Amino acid sequence: MPEANDKLVPASCPHDCGGRCFLNIHVKGGVISRLETDDGEKPQIRACLRGRAYRQRVYSADRVMFPMRRKGARGEGKFERISWDVALDTVASQLNRVKSAYGAGSLFFLYSEGARGYLHNSGTMRRLLNLFGGYTTRWGGQSAQGCSYACWATYGTLITDESRDGLIDSRLIIMWGWNPAVTIQTPNTTYHLARARESGARIVSVDPRFTETAAAFASASGGWIPIRPNTDVAMMLAMACVMIKEGLHNRRFLDKYTVGFDRFKDYVTGKEDGIPKTPAWAEAITGVPAATIESLAREYATSKPAALIPGWAAGRTAYGEQFHRAAMTLAAMTGNIGIRGGSAAGFGRPPLPFQKVSTYGFELPFPIGKNPLEEGAPSATHLDNALHDRYKVNTPKIWDALLKGKAGGYPDDFKLLYILCGNSLNQLLNTNKGVEALKSLEFVVVHEQVMTPTARFADILLPVNTHLERNDVFAPVSAGPYLFYSNQAVDSLGESKSDLEIASELAPRLGILNYNDKTEDEWLRELVEWGDFAEHIDDYDRFRNRGIWKWPLAEPALAFKEQIEDPEHHPFPTPSGKIEIYSQRLADLNNPGIPPIPKYIEAWENRNDPLSRKYPLQLITTHSLVRAHSTFYGVPWLQELEPQVVQISSADAQARGIGDGDEVRVFNDRGEMRIPARITERILPGVVGINQGAWYRPDENGIDRGGCVNILTRDERSPGGAFITNTCLVQVEKVKNR
Repeated sequence: MPEANDKLVPASCPHDCGGRCFLNIHVKGGVISRLETDDGEKPQIRACLRGRAYRQRVYSADRVMFPMRRKGARGEGKFERISWDVALDTVASQLNRVKSAYGAGSLFFLYSEGARGYLHNSGTMRRLLNLFGGYTTRWGGQSAQGCSYACWATYGTLITDESRDGLIDSRLIIMWGWNPAVTIQTPNTTYHLARARESGARIVSVDPRFTETAAAFASASGGWIPIRPNTDVAMMLAMACVMIKEGLHNRRFLDKYTVGFDRFKDYVTGKEDGIPKTPAWAEAITGVPAATIESLAREYATSKPAALIPGWAAGRTAYGEQFHRAAMTLAAMTGNIGIRGGSAAGFGRPPLPFQKVSTYGFELPFPIGKNPLEEGAPSATHLDNALHDRYKVNTPKIWDALLKGKAGGYPDDFKLLYILCGNSLNQLLNTNKGVEALKSLEFVVVHEQVMTPTARFADILLPVNTHLERNDVFAPVSAGPYLFYSNQAVDSLGESKSDLEIASELAPRLGILNYNDKTEDEWLRELVEWGDFAEHIDDYDRFRNRGIWKWPLAEPALAFKEQIEDPEHHPFPTPSGKIEIYSQRLADLNNPGIPPIPKYIEAWENRNDPLSRKYPLQLITTHSLVRAHSTFYGVPWLQELEPQVVQISSADAQARGIGDGDEVRVFNDRGEMRIPARITERILPGVVGINQGAWYRPDENGIDRGGCVNILTRDERSPGGAFITNTCLVQVEKVKNR
């Protein structure tokens, strides 16, 4: 309950952590005094420690409060305060200059997921730049491009899964590289895992680490199966081999609902290439004992129903699409698709409201429009990446594109970079190459809330308010039976503005007079009274006052139920109308890196790479309990809870003379960091783990002291365009005292 003189404001924590949760903000004298979370009717959407620390983020010492102009060399972080008029006039002048001199394609718009509201998101600037004449931007998501590519190829949709409440019907749950105790993966996922375990489900974690989720939920006997990074497909193929050899696969399901299984069978049994994909074959690759693979294969094939849930991490690898396609094939072989308690091993989206509503506004009342330079560009469902590359730049290759332009095969020569909703220098691959790219440009504009490593490279830095300083509507990740109205709790700090306000004030300076004709409240009211929203919310003002709108599900939402029950009238949205274990569309690409059936392809920078003699440890980039990617970095309460360390096994530490807490150098040819070591038995020998998202903080010698993992990662992509943060070799050495 609010204290005397308190104002209680319903809001939400909407960052890209995999959740989106409810907050009650106590405001006293115009200042946030404390935060609470959901204590209403079920399901309660309760915030984690990140959301509960939001007050410290709003009042962070790192907040950008005023428009600023660079004073020193780009990247030094030296700025002078200027007025909004000067800042916006300068940005408009540079946009006009670059467009006139080089063409609209030389403007590169780089956005990320730092703002995910239905109104306040990167669509605000997309609309402006579309009206301005166009721009070049990126394609391919950082989180799940490998998974989405596999879904489009296999199922023809991203709406592939069951809502998490369906886990209570599962008899076996295989968490393959999936750690929702940290990554959330929709609020209440761990609650439903607990219910499933209490109902007798056996839970197994396949992962190089004994994760927080495994520690809480995995079965005591055989509940953790450690596996070498980048080898997951080999184990999945061996499981398929066991099922085929022992006749455990569901032939009726495969014949009725899939195409191409016999071609996959020929590959798995060795008929195609002379190499049977047996558990013994996989043991040499994965490090998982053959007996363990055989046991899990039998258990998965005979437990009804069973849910194989692949996390996205194993898809962020050199051939990550193969991991997801192999998982989907196993789900089909066991007949667990489209049934309660099963899993299609897909994207994680169930058929719930708002799934078809684009966060970036293409279907929303706020009119984003189309980029004039993308006329004829393929849709996201198109599997030929060469066509995407004609119009956009694949996310892992952005720094390379900015440096090389047309000479490197990219769509244009880039002169001006406009960054919105993201800490790109920190979060894109190969940070040191990113520094070089940012220094090469003629002009850089950054919208930001706090002084991130990226913000330090701006020529003009524009202050943006936080989620608690504006109004917006949010849906949970992967949808859910609830929606948030996040109310403005306090006035914008300093002179900060929303991205929508900035774009609205910039528009007339660019000669654009039809950018925005509504207030924030008018846009949100129109949104809530439109489409899917109007079907579930009957009173805008009541929704705004409550801050959350829930509706019960009569039963779990289940993808592909109609396809399985009535395939004649409800085909799968693929060219064949079936689940495509063999994809003719992939075969037509004639690309060995994207075969038409799922295959094991050895990754570069793996333990067998000659480079491993110099850099013998495989690095995995893990998620943090105290950050949503790089958001929440620097919040004192959170930093106290989880310091940035490199996780290393006792065997690897002992071989290097490293003690727990020792400062070590983690390095390869791309960069070096200094960071404390955390010795643990919860990571496989030969593997080290560093949480992604810590801020890049180089010293005078260019050595990172902040623990930014992307100074080590390679700016390469998988054949399907996936972001390959988990294909990386490093060495770790103890720092010698001088």
